[in-house]
Formats: sequence, C-alpha cells, structure tokens
Amino acid sequence: MTPLFSTAYFPPIAYMAALVRCAEADVEVKETFPKQTYRNRMEIMTAGGVRMLTVPVVRSNHSRTEEVCIDYKDRWNVVHMRTLTAAYSASPYFMYYSDDLEALLSQHYERLVDLNDAVMAWILAKIKVPCRLMHTTDYHPESGEGEDYRSRFTPKKPYPVEGMKPYYQVFADRIPFTPNLSVVDLLMNIGPEARNYLENMEI
Repeated sequence: MTPLFSTAYFPPIAYMAALVRCAEADVEVKETFPKQTYRNRMEIMTAGGVRMLTVPVVRSNHSRTEEVCIDYKDRWNVVHMRTLTAAYSASPYFMYYSDDLEALLSQHYERLVDLNDAVMAWILAKIKVPCRLMHTTDYHPESGEGEDYRSRFTPKKPYPVEGMKPYYQVFADRIPFTPNLSVVDLLMNIGPEARNYLENMEI
C-alpha cells in the first residue's frame, strides 16, 4: 500500500517526519471534508503562545476535499503573512524563507488542495526530500493501520511527542519548548537541519 496522508496546510512536524520517509505518497482528496483539522490550519509559536492560523473555506455539508474552495473575503492570507512575520522575524532563518512564503500566500488559489499542493512542494524542496505526492482517485475506508496516516495528525488528539527532541524556538527565554508545531517553526529555527531532525524523529 502506498502511504496515505491527508492534505495539509503547513503541516505539523510529526506529519513531516512520516512523509520524509516516503519515496511517494497518496494525498486523500476523495473524503468528505472534515472540520477542525490540519487540512486548512497550522499552529505556530508567537510572543503570546501557540496560535492557530486557519484558511477559511467555502463548502457544503458533503463536499469532498478536492471540491473545497478558499474564501478570500477577509484577506486571511495577508493576516497569515503578518502573523508569521511578527512571530519569526527574529528567527535565524526568517530572511531565507520570508520572500518565498509571501509569494506563496499572495497567489490566489481557488481550491484548498491547490494551495496545499503548492505549500507541500515548497516545503519538500526546502528540506530536499524528493517525495512524489499524488492525489487519490478513489476513497478507501480508514484502516488505522500500517501507513494510513490520514487520522494520525489532528489538533483534536495531540500526536505523541516523546521522540521529539527540543530545538531552539524564538521565544525560548519566556516560553517552554513546544513540540509538534507547524513545520514552518522548524524551518525558521533550524533551517537546513530540518531534514536531519525529521529523519531522526521517532514516529
């Protein structure tokens, strides 16, 4: 079975630790779109603590993930970039990634999966992992076994992080280390060492 992941918007570190071990993976797009998941949100560290950044979407009650469109009426992308800048401008690698992030977020993507595909392509390029991502063509019931990762990474049920070693975070002088934030946090703080960190994690 090809490893199976949910689509994700700047996914958490544990998600990426599983993905970097894959030469290729399927991204679930045929499911009925679930609420309150990493499919359209990421968690970052700010001066005030952990903050969730959510991409607003337009959907019906039975929309498939591949049909879900992004709602731009509130300029969420501008808010996300401003928040990322405020959170990470003092990080060691902000200057290396900020232009790319602004370019990604300034583009207008009609569908959520299009945004997430662009985000994942950028992340994989930056950490130099040649994983090939493909959309599913049929829905398969979740098994919860093997390499079916669709439900393993969720804000509702924090992923076990015993194997997640602390790394430097921007607000370490006032906020204890927080594991399993968005991979953006990892990139901003340890840059090119992110791949090595992910490959050595226990998942």
